Amino acid sequence: MTALPPDCVMPVPAEEYRIRSEDGHWIHAAAFGPEDAPLVVLAHGWTCSTLFWAPVIRRLAADHRVVAYDQRGHGRSDVPPTAAGYSTAKLADDLEAVLLRVVPDGHQAVVAGHSMGGMTIMAAAERGEVAARTAANLLCSTGPGDLLAELNVVPAAVPRPLRSFLGRQLLQSRMPLGRSSAVSRAALKYATMGPDATADRVAATAEVVHACPTGVRYRWSRVLGTLDLYAQVAKLAAPTAVLVGTHDRLTPPVHSHRLLSALPAPAGLVELPRIGHMAPVERPAEVADEIRRLAAAHLPAAGLPAAGLPAARPSRSRKAAS
Repeated sequence: MTALPPDCVMPVPAEEYRIRSEDGHWIHAAAFGPEDAPLVVLAHGWTCSTLFWAPVIRRLAADHRVVAYDQRGHGRSDVPPTAAGYSTAKLADDLEAVLLRVVPDGHQAVVAGHSMGGMTIMAAAERGEVAARTAANLLCSTGPGDLLAELNVVPAAVPRPLRSFLGRQLLQSRMPLGRSSAVSRAALKYATMGPDATADRVAATAEVVHACPTGVRYRWSRVLGTLDLYAQVAKLAAPTAVLVGTHDRLTPPVHSHRLLSALPAPAGLVELPRIGHMAPVERPAEVADEIRRLAAAHLPAAGLPAAGLPAARPSRSRKAAS
């Protein structure tokens, strides 16, 4: 059994929350770091949990208050009993409930979402309470729609219609993943991580993904298969940065470039060479650095209300060093 990297072990939280969403669903969240430090809220992606963010939390919690929450059906949050509990509107409800609970009135946070977490941020773009509590966003390894059409898991030599069909069959499978094995980890690495991902980081990712219940994985895959949040992107008023790995097969860089061109307040693009879809585990330092940059630029001094925030920084595109 491959030992997990030390930074992939979740630190002990300073506080835990059980937060009631609009439909009565209970969401689990945990806070790390000093209570009066600049606030960051993390939303994970499909089949993951708060544990996925451990490497980023460990890099931020010394001087930031970091709150991570389990999306409904994942981790320690309640599992919706019917298909009605799965939609982008429900994701937005949950994010709004979390921000209302952990961001005091008159204060703001940097909100970072990975994959489905980024889609959650887009889905909540029109929510007044979300906008009021958001100083800046980071959209990490995500896209607003056409996910199956742009999927690169199936080789590019396969005609696009067949690629979309095969991709749908793969992602919307009802088969349980079972226990992590050498074969399943190799498949996971190919589909979700870059070529340089080390065995221990692949194992850490597999531990998180394999813990997701099969029914939850399937029902969210149905939502993602018909995702269309293009109209929402233009409503993200807060400065918003975009981060993607150049070898992301699930949400390839084409999505990030579309996002950047559609955002009303773009705050830059970071492309990580040879990194796949799981950037917060593959290259947590760069992800944490981008969150830290947004907090420094768009949050007031620790403990002060969100008045007189600096103007949005101009859009910038840069390549992170390998």
